[in-house]
This record gives sequence, C-alpha cells and structure tokens, in this order.
Amino acid sequence: MRIALLTISVACCLGSTALSAATLVHAGKLINVESGKVLTEQTIIIDGDKITAVEAGYRQPAVDDTLIDLTQHTVLPGLMDMHTHFYTQFSPTVYSEGQRLNEADFALRGAVFAEKTLMAGFTTVRELGDSYHISVALRKAIGQGYVDGPRIYAAGKSIATTGGHADPTNGVAFNQMGDPGPKEGVINGPDDARKAVRQRYKEGADLIKLTGTGGVLSVAKSGTNPQFTDAEFAAIVETAKDYEMKVAVHAHGKEGMERAIKAGVHSIEHGTFMDKETFALMRKYGTYYVPTISAGKWAAEKAAVNGFFPELVRPKAASIGKLIQQTFGEAYKAGVKIAFGTDAGVFPHGENWREFVYMTEAGMPAMAAIQSATIEGAKLLGLETELGSISAGKFADIIAIPGDPIQDIKLMGDVSFVMKAGKVYKQ
Repeated sequence: MRIALLTISVACCLGSTALSAATLVHAGKLINVESGKVLTEQTIIIDGDKITAVEAGYRQPAVDDTLIDLTQHTVLPGLMDMHTHFYTQFSPTVYSEGQRLNEADFALRGAVFAEKTLMAGFTTVRELGDSYHISVALRKAIGQGYVDGPRIYAAGKSIATTGGHADPTNGVAFNQMGDPGPKEGVINGPDDARKAVRQRYKEGADLIKLTGTGGVLSVAKSGTNPQFTDAEFAAIVETAKDYEMKVAVHAHGKEGMERAIKAGVHSIEHGTFMDKETFALMRKYGTYYVPTISAGKWAAEKAAVNGFFPELVRPKAASIGKLIQQTFGEAYKAGVKIAFGTDAGVFPHGENWREFVYMTEAGMPAMAAIQSATIEGAKLLGLETELGSISAGKFADIIAIPGDPIQDIKLMGDVSFVMKAGKVYKQ
C-alpha cells in the first residue's frame, strides 16, 4: 500500500487565496453497503473528518492533496460492534477481580482493549455494561485524543433486579452482599427503575442496558428466567425516552425477551430461546436482534475445561452458549432486523471479526453480514445520517482489506488500513 503526500505549493496569478487541500482515497474495490453492491475503481474525497464525495474512477490529486492508494484493496466503512465490554476480558480469575483490582487497573486495561478493537477495524461500538464508569471515561479520553479507540456509545452500569444477572453482589458472602439499589444499578419496582435510568443519565451514559433474564456467566442458578415485570420494563422505556436514550436488553429466555419487546425496547442481545412467536413480535415492533454468537461459542468451549467456570455457571455455559448460532440462523430467515454484536470481553478483544464467520456459517450472505456491522448498526444507534456507509456528508470511517471479503469472509480478520473521522490509525 502507498500513502503519498503531495506537498507542491499552489500559486495563483489572480491572488494568494489558498485552495483547501483534500484527502483522496483510491479504492480498487468499494463495498457500497446501502446498495449491497461492490464498486470498482472509486475515489473517496475527504475534507477534515467528513466524506465530501465518492466518484467513479481515480481522480488525480491536486498539488496540495494527500493521496491514499488502496487500489489493491477492498475498501469498506468502519465496522460497528453493538455489544462490547472494555472493562474486562474473561478468564478463570475474573470472578475475584473486584476484590483484587482497583478502578485504575480496569481503566488502563480498558484502554488497551479499546485500541485492539480499533486496530481490528471497529471504529464504533456500544459499550453495554461496565464497572466504575470505565466506558464513560474511555469515551471521553478517546474523544479528546488521549487514547486511541473506537467511537463509544456507553451504557454505564447495567440495570438488574435483586439477584438478577447484573446484580454486582451475586455470589459473594452473605455479610458482604448488602442491599444495592438504583445507584448501583439494582431495582425493584417502577420507581426504582425510573431512578436507575436517571442515575445512568447523571453519570453520562448514552443509552440504557438492562438484564431482562438470567444470564450465562453470572453466579446465579437460572440463565433464562424473566427478571423484570411488565411495569418495570414500561417505567424504564418511558423514562429512557424522556432522556432520549435507547434501551438494549440482555435476554436468553422467551418470556423475558417478549416482555421487553412489547415494552418498546430497541434491541435484544443474545436472544437464545427466541421462537417463531418472538420473531413475529420483533418484526411487529421493529426490534433489532444483536446475536453475540462469538460469546456463546466461547462459553460452550470453556465449559468443557474443568475449573474454568464456577460450578453454578458451568452447566449454563454448556447448554445455552452453543444454541445462539442456530437461533441466529432462524432469526435471519424469519426476517428479523439484525445488527452485528459480539459481547467482546467475554472472549478476547480484537477477535470481533470471527462473528462474521459464524454468521455466514448460519446462512447469512457475506454482504448482509457486513451490512449488519455497518449501516444496520448505524440505524440501531439512530445515526445513519452520520455513520455506517461511505457516503458524502458522513464521518470518514474507512477500513481496507487486501482481498475480497465477499468472496472469503475470513478476510475480515486481516484489516490492514483503519481511518476514523479522517485520521489514519493503521496503514
């Protein structure tokens, strides 16, 4: 790959006004995710952090322009992962980290994980649940240029019910459990639910994440039981709407996710035990499905390792994790709206691209999988006028791959060029 900086000065006989220099990207192939077509020999024109035009053919640069030569690459929009957790990376010791590590430890590790994610081609993520407000701090640090990482939309602390999947005191000694409340992200009843949403807003969160059913990796018996009442769901959705915040819901069990869908949440994460009735509800309400197949496969794999998980967790990981890919395939065939999400942090950060392979294995075409990680992610965020495609007026989030991922989806793991908002991070 060649990046050529052209520095010859411009002299104009009619005056000394300088022309605005642009960055030109020559793309051998360009994936147009809005049309679902692969274009050849295209020029992307960038001014500052925005794309100003996309033209057929290779425009010759003016004397002060910067030319980025990607004529031997496939160029596509920066990828979007709608389910990440930068504050952690799972291991057998993760359940005791809260007693051993400080807030600064989590923050510094999170910065490393964020950079790995950006280098893998993911320029935008939703951070769906953390500890110590790490994702909000990372969002600020990345936005201010102190840390390299993707654009973050942060949920802050996930909201749970007492003993629910995101109750931070699950599995600890009785004398240490206490009684966490809305400030700690634990609610019981509609009033608590409203207060928890407002607390997340106060802390700087961009959206709300709640755990509508039991979960796989929490130290609790059920991975599927419904954990919020209809009234609690309604209070959360209504309050989030007042504060212009979208709602993402962790859910494995059918009853819990259907309560959430009917309440008007924006996305269901994992969705393991969806069925035809659930698919119909999601189509009716326009709810997005964020599958996280990667996390399910990883959990099922590690469940076979003695001692990796606590014994209360192990059977859940073995039985639930392996089902998500099948559910995803059925949801895609049923016409459910799908946005790419991995649950990175359960498995190693930077390996988010493997989700593309699992999606295509389950029957989704490569183009549709790439669209789920670009324009569909932007739609879920409500930012399709700013992100998600290589189009005039949008942020210049651009990646490149030496090869054609439409023909070989595994090439999504070989991102060799990354630009976010007009700045090159990998070349």
